[in-house]
Amino acid sequence: MADLEGVYDPRFAELAERLSENLDTGEELGASVAVVVGGESVVDLWGGWADRRHMVPWRRDTITNVWSCTKTVTSLAALVLVDRGLLDVDASVARYWPEFAAGGKKGVLVRHLLSHTSGVSGWDRPVTVADVCDVPASTARLAAQAPWWPSGTASGYHLLNYGHLVGELIRRIDGRTLGRFVAEEIAGPFGADFHIGLPDSEFDRVADVVPPPFRSSDLAGADPNGVAVRTFTGPVGGAEESWRPQWRRAEIGAANGHGNARSLARIHSVIACGGTLDGMRLLSPRTVDQIFRQQTDGPDLVLGAHLRFGIGFGLPSPAVPYLPSGRICFWTGWGGSVVVIDTERQAAISYVMNRMGTGLLGSDRTDQYVTAAFASLEKART
Repeated sequence: MADLEGVYDPRFAELAERLSENLDTGEELGASVAVVVGGESVVDLWGGWADRRHMVPWRRDTITNVWSCTKTVTSLAALVLVDRGLLDVDASVARYWPEFAAGGKKGVLVRHLLSHTSGVSGWDRPVTVADVCDVPASTARLAAQAPWWPSGTASGYHLLNYGHLVGELIRRIDGRTLGRFVAEEIAGPFGADFHIGLPDSEFDRVADVVPPPFRSSDLAGADPNGVAVRTFTGPVGGAEESWRPQWRRAEIGAANGHGNARSLARIHSVIACGGTLDGMRLLSPRTVDQIFRQQTDGPDLVLGAHLRFGIGFGLPSPAVPYLPSGRICFWTGWGGSVVVIDTERQAAISYVMNRMGTGLLGSDRTDQYVTAAFASLEKART
């Protein structure tokens, strides 16, 4: 396994082998995988290349755009305010953000935002990627528009606007923007190299993502005015958008977090450990329990898959067969990156890469790594 750097507990040798094989065959360009159990790192591996020309190796401090794995950090930020008694998930969004009541959204609850059931899964068109990067302006647009379906009746994945919505709640309550709140309350205290809104000084460490292979649109034949098409085309933009300074600097809490597997596993191990990590309490066990309050169980209006959402996280469902049953929450990033949290095993698993696979709920590589990690965790319990 010459391509790998880092360390791992021998019980996780199969996971290391899977990563090494994918680097050797070229399935992976560059990647990192991490597992934290009981607050202790048992896997911290990385390897491959940070660029398509194979000129810059993927190093220990390499970071990349983790796409929708950003949503889990955004959700955790909201849960911090819940734990402090400043945010009630069963209250109306308008209690904290009065302008949001416009367009018939007075009845939208905080938990509807956190579970993708608000009816506001995207922007009314026309909207551009540049508009999305202007967070204050695009957030105001969301407040003004009408919902696309009755809130709480079904999930419709909030693809790019999740962080605008949840982040605005945080700003209204706390006064800090989402990126600053995460830096000062989560990433900084726990020593996690994760950023929502990347400083220019960190750009040199970024491994640009390689867009996934082209395939015919899954929206072919879909209602052009339906929720899925409106969400996916508002705005239209490819993975190449993440290469641009404007994208990196913006605080897009749904999709532009920059980090690596180590930082994501570190952050989410606080949930795995019941809310306290290294003697620092971020959440109470009661707040952690909120995550597992099921909000939906059925076809998602945007992704089309059978999903289950709790408060801020996905729960195991038929759409993610690589997850075992149990008290597990998770979410994935476009191309295959993933965060999985198992509160029974006190484990956090993460995988981040730059060569994107197809799909929004994980790739074949995601399946391999998560399956291998759980097999090793099960062995460790026996």
